Amino acid sequence: MPAKRKNKSDVATKAAPPVNIGISAAERGEIADGLSRLLGDSFTLYLMTHNFHWNITGPMFNSLHTMFMEQYTEQWNALDEIAERIRALGFHAPGTYGEFLELASVKEVSGAPKALEMVAHLVDAQEATARTARSMFDVVEKAGDQPTADLLTRRLDVHEKTAWMLRSLLVEQ
Repeated sequence: MPAKRKNKSDVATKAAPPVNIGISAAERGEIADGLSRLLGDSFTLYLMTHNFHWNITGPMFNSLHTMFMEQYTEQWNALDEIAERIRALGFHAPGTYGEFLELASVKEVSGAPKALEMVAHLVDAQEATARTARSMFDVVEKAGDQPTADLLTRRLDVHEKTAWMLRSLLVEQ
């Protein structure tokens, strides 16, 4: 006789096993909150960069169009890594524009500024995202959360280097 199939609703109501990775629930929650803020900044930065890629004009069009595409592609890939770390800690990742706007320290830029204004906005957004990542190290180190520390270190490297490269375009000759 075949085994009795579970009712679909029985499976759906079953809770997932608790997360037991050696980091307390409170610490995991605090880290997930910080990562959610980082995800909000990162998504807002991604969208800003992509917008500027679409709307750049002027003599620097080709170089900035290409540079912005490289930056938003890197940023897009980072979004998944950050969100998946939140999930690995046992929490849901934010995923709506409203949530990202509420969480982000990076502010949206309306319209299509001139090329060097775009660059200046991106410098500010890269630096804001770096500050958000850096602000998390105390709790991450206290919790012994090496995977999140590694993620933050990689993100800091990208944001600080990108801000430096963009900032160099703003120096007058």
